[in-house]
Amino acid sequence: MKKTLVVFAHPYLEHSTSNVELINFYVRHQHFTLRDLYEEYPDFHIAAFRERKRLQQYDRFIFQFPIIWFGIPPLLKLWIDEVFDRNWVKEGENNPLKNKEVYIVVTTGGKERSFTKDGSYKYTIEEIISGLIVSLNVFGANIKDITIVYEANKLSKKEIILQKKKFVEILNQ
Repeated sequence: MKKTLVVFAHPYLEHSTSNVELINFYVRHQHFTLRDLYEEYPDFHIAAFRERKRLQQYDRFIFQFPIIWFGIPPLLKLWIDEVFDRNWVKEGENNPLKNKEVYIVVTTGGKERSFTKDGSYKYTIEEIISGLIVSLNVFGANIKDITIVYEANKLSKKEIILQKKKFVEILNQ
């Protein structure tokens, strides 16, 4: 199995059954390492050098977060700003993201139809998280899948389990 780092950022985890269910999956499997940014950095002081060193130990990455006011959570944005190093794109530099598999898991309370050009918000989730997608592409990461869980706050236990099962199948492809 691929050694996988899960970079998780949810400022209101206690209100998210969908995210808790996925986190429980990661915790139960030894080849997943869960990094809860809000748990680890409640003061928003990122240990960038330590995080960069940590990235080099993994074969695959999962970024999991909710949409917060039409963007990624502020601590995840700060983590990216502090940890991703533009020197990684220079010739001969060690780039811990180059050719690594990346999966993005996004939860939102909104309806799928709201996140369309004709919907309430006029933007897709991919457009809303484009800063992360572009950053990963610049560093040569291989984005394998973007899983979006719409109306996450309204899912039944059964629907959450089905979402989790679907995501596990994607990881095992």
